[in-house]
Amino acid sequence: MSAPEIAVMPLDHFDPALALPAYATAGAAGMDLRASLHADDRAEGITLPSQGRALVPTGLAMAIPPGFEAQIRPRSGLAAHHGVTLSNSPGTIDSDYRGEIMVLMINLGAETFVIRHGARIAQMVIAPVVRAAMIRVEALAGSERGAGGFGSTGAG
Repeated sequence: MSAPEIAVMPLDHFDPALALPAYATAGAAGMDLRASLHADDRAEGITLPSQGRALVPTGLAMAIPPGFEAQIRPRSGLAAHHGVTLSNSPGTIDSDYRGEIMVLMINLGAETFVIRHGARIAQMVIAPVVRAAMIRVEALAGSERGAGGFGSTGAG
């Protein structure tokens, strides 16, 4: 499968000094997304108190090609070191969405966290989408597992 091209449009508050989303290494699955804060937030950043959440702007809008989605995922370092993650993870950017890419962050840590302008706040993974057709039936075919869920396959 060839790599899809993603049209990216910087918005008025996008800082041109920031890089567009890019892969940090040759083996990276996700591209780093950065906070591109509005001018009145750049000096102080966005304060995220413990248990608080904030919608963080990236200053970018994109046209994801049909047949693909962008998955917005947490950065492991923010989660491990600060307890900061995404409250809807993974978030999905559909191919027909043309608004600003925003990142809904939440602070599960005990300390206040400040999101600085230009900080790497999330990863974006471009993934193919398979659309399914739902078919109403009266009964489902059996399986070895059956209806067992939430730990039914064993402990550990």
